[in-house]
Parts: sequence; C-alpha cells; structure tokens
Amino acid sequence: MKRLITILLLSCFYLMKPMAQNVFTAGEQLTYEAAYNWGFLWIKAGKVTFTVSDTILNDENCFSFSSIGSSFKAYDWLFKVRDTFSSIAVKKDLNPISYHRKTYEGGFETNYSYRFDEVNRRVYCITQNSNRPQRYDTIEWKQNTFDLLTATYHTRNLPFLDIEVGDTVPVRVIIDRKDYNLYVRYLGRETIKNRDGEKYRCLKFSALLVSGTIFKGGEDLEVWVSDDDNRIPIMVKAKILVGSVKAYLTKWQGLKCPLSAIE
Repeated sequence: MKRLITILLLSCFYLMKPMAQNVFTAGEQLTYEAAYNWGFLWIKAGKVTFTVSDTILNDENCFSFSSIGSSFKAYDWLFKVRDTFSSIAVKKDLNPISYHRKTYEGGFETNYSYRFDEVNRRVYCITQNSNRPQRYDTIEWKQNTFDLLTATYHTRNLPFLDIEVGDTVPVRVIIDRKDYNLYVRYLGRETIKNRDGEKYRCLKFSALLVSGTIFKGGEDLEVWVSDDDNRIPIMVKAKILVGSVKAYLTKWQGLKCPLSAIE
C-alpha cells in the first residue's frame, strides 16, 4: 500500500522543465488511507504518511523526505505491511544524496541503502532481502534519474499542463538497484469526490508500473492530483497481484499554498 502511493507520483523528467520554486515546503505532511478490494467488499486496510523537513548535509541545504506506511493491525493476517522510506535531496535541484528503504510486505523483507556520488556519477548500493544476503553494487547514475521517494516530490514541481491529453512522458527512476525507463500518461482534468465528502478539481494520470511483490506491472495505476499550486495526490487506484487498492487523502498540514482545488 505504501509503495503504491509512492509510485503514483512518478512523472516526466525530460519533456518539461521544473518550476522556478518548489511547490512544497518543510513542515508539509500528507496522510492517506488505503482500502483493499476483496470480492464485493472494500476494506480499510492501512495508512501512509509523507513528511518534508529541513536538514543540512555536506554543507548543503537539503530536504529530508520520509514516508511511513503500515497495514492496520486488524488486517495484518490478510497482508501485513510495515514500510519506511527516507531520502535526502539538495534543495536547489532535488538531486538525491541518500536513500533508505526498510520494508516488510506480506512476509517479504527488504533493507536497501543508496548513496549518490555526483562527482563520479555513481550510485553505491547496499541491499538485502528475504531471498538474498547483503550485497554491494555500484551502478551508473544517469542524468535526471532519481530514487523513488525524491522522484515523487520532483514531479510535483513540473508544469503538467504543458502536455496534451493522451500524451505519454518518460521518467527514469532507480528501483531495487536497477535503472528503469517508465512513463506517465496524462488523462486530462476531472472532478472527483473524495472519501471525506469533498469534491476536488484534479489532473488525472495513469502510470506504467514495475512488476514485483505487489504489482503485476503494466499501466495499471491511476492517480488524481490536485489542480492547484500544491499538486498533491488526492486519490489513487491500482491493480495489484490479488485484487485492487484505492488510497485517499485524509489529512494534510503545512502546505505551501492553500488547497484551492476543493470546490
């Protein structure tokens, strides 16, 4: 569930230039609840919180991004999730410096750590999971390539309306020690009713996913992003290996701009 909500924000790096300023700021916190479709029932299964804070690393002013998600204990028997993601990125361009992932998803555990070397354009990876002991790898760090969490914030700075409805745009992201060329398809504007009863004006996208422990892979994810200066995800819907999942924005605080997408 947590990784679902993270992946939903991936967007285009090559066809559009970022805005002059970040649309988010330190102190922003977004919370989502996820519901799992089981037959004809939708079951509230878990939640995830994204947080932005300030930090200094290597004498650089940086953002610290974190995302903590879990299934509700009452439904751990169905598919237990305990996920923590964190990244540090330079404020001026959101180039990542470090990335950490520690997850437990249905019995499968991972512990990944990446360090980004801008001088040598390398990513130094330490990875371990339930099927493989700890290993060390070095991969090429190509231009405009981000870790998964930093990418979710980078994309919010992009002028989505510079593309036409139906267009696909590429994105390069490192997932599980591999460099992937994915894409996002812009589907236009839509007004939706969230689970809080409010109506939100949104920009709608679908995204190509990488197959793994949760996703089948393919263009099986849809996301509705607020059509205002915040560009925050309001709702997500995705097919998973068994059934489907929806995620809804439930709480927000510390937004840089008023959430004017509410009708």
